[in-house]
Amino acid sequence: MLENRLCYLIYYLYFICLKFLNTYFTSYLNVPFDLSKVVFVATANRMQPIPPALLDRMEVIELPGYTPEEKLKIAMKHLLPRVLEQHGLSSAYLQIPEAVVKLIIERYTREAGVRNLERNLAALARAAAVKVAELDSTLRLGKEMQPITTTLLDSRLADGGEVEMEVIPMGQDISNTYENPSPMIVDEAMLEKVLGPPRFDDREAADRVSSPGVSVGLVWTSFGGEVQFVEATAMAGKGDLHLTGQLGDVIKESAQLALTWVRARSADLNLSPTSDINILESRDIHIHFPAGAVPKDGPSAGVTLVTSLVSLFSNRKVRADTAMTGEMTLRGLVLPVGGVKDKVLAAHRYGIKRVILPERNLKDLAEIPAPILAGIEILLVKRIEEVLGHAFENGFPLRLHSSL
Repeated sequence: MLENRLCYLIYYLYFICLKFLNTYFTSYLNVPFDLSKVVFVATANRMQPIPPALLDRMEVIELPGYTPEEKLKIAMKHLLPRVLEQHGLSSAYLQIPEAVVKLIIERYTREAGVRNLERNLAALARAAAVKVAELDSTLRLGKEMQPITTTLLDSRLADGGEVEMEVIPMGQDISNTYENPSPMIVDEAMLEKVLGPPRFDDREAADRVSSPGVSVGLVWTSFGGEVQFVEATAMAGKGDLHLTGQLGDVIKESAQLALTWVRARSADLNLSPTSDINILESRDIHIHFPAGAVPKDGPSAGVTLVTSLVSLFSNRKVRADTAMTGEMTLRGLVLPVGGVKDKVLAAHRYGIKRVILPERNLKDLAEIPAPILAGIEILLVKRIEEVLGHAFENGFPLRLHSSL
């Protein structure tokens, strides 16, 4: 396996090196080619598997996820006409209003791109095509087809002649073959009949954060930003920390760091009378990241882990309308993270109203469209104590030390 990767790496490096491209020789055609003016475009979902030597010779262009408004425009101008053409329909027979497409985006798809959106539009088009096929015996013929009269048919059969029947090819627009008295307009009722009940709603975050120990984080994946819930619970044990959810080494270290910070600041957080008392006495902590089939890694879940642990030990619920992201240090500083635009877009898709970000990520807000920022309250923080103050209803009071 390693030998194959090295062979591919050597081949790619040779292929993009300028001093070889003007005399590139292929043994298949046995002639040289001048490829010095050719631009090679490669695509990938993640940059991590790309060898550093190859990545260093590439110009990396990162494409963030689409906003709901961008998805709506793409669907109306590009996806819908293409889907109708592929299914032999026309807008005169099937119409999907913008309001319905917006419902599909909000309730049936939560993605950075538009792949699932196109699949749902195709499902509606297939339902309409089936409707055409089922009603072909009752619909009148269109202008392009001339009906066969009974007299003509009887005379040809009586003379023993052959009767030619027009066969509709698959590529023909079947909606023009038969006259439809009125176009089929997709509404919410038809949407649920074809696509089923909505897969997502704005109540998901509220339902998931209905008990202490659960917080809402924002993560970046190869498919864009995602909302990541973090669940923590306590049980009888020996003070051990258990982690589940297919986690990488970095995120495991973040969990250990979060627990250490909470234990060190337990008295200041009013979780124990004094700092000498071990809040893990005779009990274990289990932290779980749902969606266990999806690999997770990175340090940006640090503040989410601390919030989940503080919520568990204080028996207070985290605000359901608040999501957060940020790396933290052992001293409680909140460090900047990447993928801010995709994370904020993910929060907007889930109906999150407040997002906690590191203060040093302020510059990244310029990349977020103004309509998205207008609907979300951005809370910039420097320290983890500020995160806790925003994450809980009515803040989170800290114990003040008297000055000597």
